[in-house]
Amino acid sequence: MRPDILNPLFAEVNVLPGVGPRIAKAIEVCAGPLVVDLLWHLPSGLIDRSFSPNIAAAPPGAIVTLKIMVDSHHKPAVRRLPYKVRCSDESGELTLVFFHAHEKYLRELLPIGEIRVVSGRTEQYGDGIQLVHPDHIVPESEIDAVQGIEPVYPLTAGLNLKPLSKAVQAALERAPEMPEWCDKAYLDRQGWRTWNESLLAVHQPESEADLQPESLARQRLAYDELLANQMALALLRASLQRVKGRKISGDGRLRDAVRARLPFTLTSGQEAAIAEITADMTQPHRMLRLLQGDVGSGKTVVALFAMLVAVEAGAQAALMAPTELLARQHFATLEALLGDCGVTIVLLVGRGKKSERTSTLARLAGGEIDIAIGTHALFQSDIEFADLAVAVVDEQHRFGVHQRMTLAAKGKGVDVLVMTATPIPRTLMLTAYGDLQSSRLNEKPAGRAAIETRVLPISRLGEVVDGVRRAVESGARVFWVCPLVEQSEAVDLAAVEERHAQLQNIFGDRVGLVHGRMKSAEKDSAMSAFAAGAVDILVATTVIEVGIDVPEATIMVIEHAERFGLAQLHQLRGRVGRSNKAGNCLLLYVPPLGETARARLEIMRETDDGFRIAEEDLKLRGAGELLGTRQSGLPELRLADLAQHGELLATARDDARLILQRDPELQSERSQALRILLYLFERDAAARYLRSA
Repeated sequence: MRPDILNPLFAEVNVLPGVGPRIAKAIEVCAGPLVVDLLWHLPSGLIDRSFSPNIAAAPPGAIVTLKIMVDSHHKPAVRRLPYKVRCSDESGELTLVFFHAHEKYLRELLPIGEIRVVSGRTEQYGDGIQLVHPDHIVPESEIDAVQGIEPVYPLTAGLNLKPLSKAVQAALERAPEMPEWCDKAYLDRQGWRTWNESLLAVHQPESEADLQPESLARQRLAYDELLANQMALALLRASLQRVKGRKISGDGRLRDAVRARLPFTLTSGQEAAIAEITADMTQPHRMLRLLQGDVGSGKTVVALFAMLVAVEAGAQAALMAPTELLARQHFATLEALLGDCGVTIVLLVGRGKKSERTSTLARLAGGEIDIAIGTHALFQSDIEFADLAVAVVDEQHRFGVHQRMTLAAKGKGVDVLVMTATPIPRTLMLTAYGDLQSSRLNEKPAGRAAIETRVLPISRLGEVVDGVRRAVESGARVFWVCPLVEQSEAVDLAAVEERHAQLQNIFGDRVGLVHGRMKSAEKDSAMSAFAAGAVDILVATTVIEVGIDVPEATIMVIEHAERFGLAQLHQLRGRVGRSNKAGNCLLLYVPPLGETARARLEIMRETDDGFRIAEEDLKLRGAGELLGTRQSGLPELRLADLAQHGELLATARDDARLILQRDPELQSERSQALRILLYLFERDAAARYLRSA
């Protein structure tokens, strides 16, 4: 249950004065539906209204706060013309201009013969000066409320600054006095104030420096959010480790047989990862490990060795992939690596004959199958394992924690290994996968050729087509990726179909097409034709980013490369250079390039180190976009900036760990405050992991 102290913040925004249905809807788009969302909606700029000259000294284009006498009202003869109010002071005259005005309202707001304070941006009009729709009009007694620094908030269509600022102020007034959840010695060392004082400070900036992530108030709030995140992950980890695991150790016979069959020598990184995983599996608690490896670093072989430990021990293993194509690819790879070792392996996907599926499920439940490979179909309710000991989840960022746990629930104390080819920066690792141990594969397997990356303007498209023609004539296969255009599926589709038609005119029916709106069977068919060599050029959207392995493909053309994130460009580039043949990646851009896009393409040209690329991507784009929060189940951070607050994250992780070591049930006075913190940042689920909750 949410603590009562937080109820005022978890009301809907329409409880705030002045927030009717229309404004509430706009605020929901802009910040969120709850009062607490307004607290996290931080200013992006400020307006200084302290400049208060007389009318004659007010320069055009400046923001001024003026004390004026209201002289006369002038209603236009034609409605589309502006309503004007003539004003003056001892130095000169000023006109206030209003479009679509309500005369009664303006006469009440600006009574003739009275002094008013107005604030806004001045404009020169003919020989005179005017204010069009002043931002503030108040009595002289309220000048102090106007004449200062005003925060500027991010807005959305249908919402202007005045009602949003009023709503934020009302939200701040509802914020209760919070108990202190931070360690007092750490607070003093950092020079931070209380949560309430810090919250007020970020919403009342006095200078540009107060808007920066490094400001003391912003640091304090960022730390609170990161501490809530790390507490939630630590509680999850503790909860999972309380579930009794099982010691799994095999005799090594199957692993030795597979090792002898391998056409290559394992890298030192693969050997280290296998050793870490094997050691985890012999422990009495459950394994929860993330295997990070760049595209083509050999994660599948490492996963196979983990699964073979389970099979040697007389149990079963499962590997779940995000797409049917990738599941089939894993199945083919593992089947080839296993050969005649005596391991029974099956593929379970959504499609297939009902009779075959029924038979496979019966064999799986009866323990006749050692390893099952499949898509999300693996965790459907009708699938039962005789004794599932190891679950491997590929491309972890495509699945949420819930799906990972559902697969693990198919057995008792199942060890879980999750894999990703999307290199994850260290800070993002801690916020997203803090419940997991981590292994990294840094080297590429021997025999992999380098990929040369070139950056070209789109005006050289003709040269690129000529180069592709020469490559295809010599037996090469080519990926041609079309852009993400303004995030519009309809426009994306038009772009990819248009490019496909143009290339078909040049290369005939040796050009294939694949995009997200095609049915799964059509996509699989197009990719299979490319893999088999029936098609030389595959024109595609980013659906090929994960899950197609064609060693013969040596050229990757990416149009509008400036529109893609670094991690995505790196993933796409990794589709080529997967054999001993040199790979080429051509990044085509449309000038002029912005500063961020130029930096991104330069990094792609400089390095193929996925982990360096991931760190640079975090700096350039921030964590929110990095893996696509909605798709990945990553926690959304509203106040913390991982590129700026990395050190705070490390401290929050250590703090959370220490808190739970000392007080695993969160019973102390500080721990009670930490429970409030978890609910404040909507990490409610974490409270369920407390045995006493």
